[in-house]
Amino acid sequence: MTEHSMRLEAAERLAEDQDSLRRRFWSKLKRVGSHLPFAEDLVAAYYCAFDRQTPRHVQVALLGAIAYFVLPFDFVPDMLPVLGFTDDAAVLATAIRTVAAHITPDHREAARAALKRVRG
Repeated sequence: MTEHSMRLEAAERLAEDQDSLRRRFWSKLKRVGSHLPFAEDLVAAYYCAFDRQTPRHVQVALLGAIAYFVLPFDFVPDMLPVLGFTDDAAVLATAIRTVAAHITPDHREAARAALKRVRG
């Protein structure tokens, strides 16, 4: 089994534990959010994924991408500024492209507000 397939499998398990996913998401975002060029998209996807109005298939796609982001192991370590998040960005971009119509202006506004709080 490759590292990528192991990470995808772990992301699927984590996506099922939404309370843990929420905690780990905000913890990691606080640590690395200022280094992420895709932070607003990531947080907007988070708000969309946890919005009760979002269709279940969209939630599943986004929760998987968010879980992939929070996992501690990686092809390229996340400690490397920007470069370490290349695979996270690719997974997130694919999920967002698939469900873009469901990420609303309200999700984006909530993301901007949250990032202001996180970044201080």
